[in-house]
Amino acid sequence: MSASVLFDAPGPKARFRNLVYSVVGSIGLAALIAWVCYRLYDKGQFEGELWDIFNYAGIRENILDALMSTLKVFALAGVFSLVFAVLLCVARLSDHKPVRWVAVVFIDLFRSIPLLITIFALWVGILGHMTPMWALVLGLTIYNGCVQAEVLRAGVNSVPKGQVEAAYALGLRKTQVTASVLFPQAVRAMLPSIISQLVVTLKDTSLGYIILYPELLYSARLIANNTPVGGVYPTVQTVIVFGAIYISLCLALAWLAKFVEQRGSRSKAGIVPAEAKELEEAAAPAAPETNGPGGSRPPSK
Repeated sequence: MSASVLFDAPGPKARFRNLVYSVVGSIGLAALIAWVCYRLYDKGQFEGELWDIFNYAGIRENILDALMSTLKVFALAGVFSLVFAVLLCVARLSDHKPVRWVAVVFIDLFRSIPLLITIFALWVGILGHMTPMWALVLGLTIYNGCVQAEVLRAGVNSVPKGQVEAAYALGLRKTQVTASVLFPQAVRAMLPSIISQLVVTLKDTSLGYIILYPELLYSARLIANNTPVGGVYPTVQTVIVFGAIYISLCLALAWLAKFVEQRGSRSKAGIVPAEAKELEEAAAPAAPETNGPGGSRPPSK
């Protein structure tokens, strides 16, 4: 029986028990979903008229514009937060104590403040007049940059110290060691975590509805509150449609993280070590050339 490093492989009774738990849990989840669907059907939430609003050209255009606004903020905040994270990580690892302490205080402060408060403070003008889009972008950049900086720092600390010492022994300066040795390996090691935090950045764009930025959640509120059908507001339908959009975007990023991780694993195993026999043959000195079975060839004149 094979055993894992963390736990023993389950025996026949444990496997049967796990199977029973899985079947019971699946049945319970299916029953819950069926009950929710029945309640929605009983209240008429599956009537076709409530879903026809999404066939209107104006509604579709509104959803598309909101999607583009969300992706624009996400792209800007994602890029800026990664650049900001690199700067914070470098400051966090600095040999100069004042620089290091400023970075520590900044990271701990903005990781502790709720992101919504940061976005709202930027919008009301704590740093001057800002449009809702840039207040949202800057707030996401500050918060996610602090989180990504700690992710990068963990990756840098995971690099074996022997590689750093070898780089210094070759005469490289600290800037060269950081740029050529530490950060490439840190990014490669922590890339799944970095992309996972980008998923959080994408979901946090929904906080823009507080400052009236026309992203997906703001558009969903407008549609649900301003398009009644027969006196019924399509709140459930709007939640389902916009929830599916958010889930699709997050699944796409999750797939990207998995793809990058698998590609990195393949590239790590891409170099096949030579066989020991081949190494011995390559290292062996060449045999002297002979002139017949008895003696060596005389040197050429």
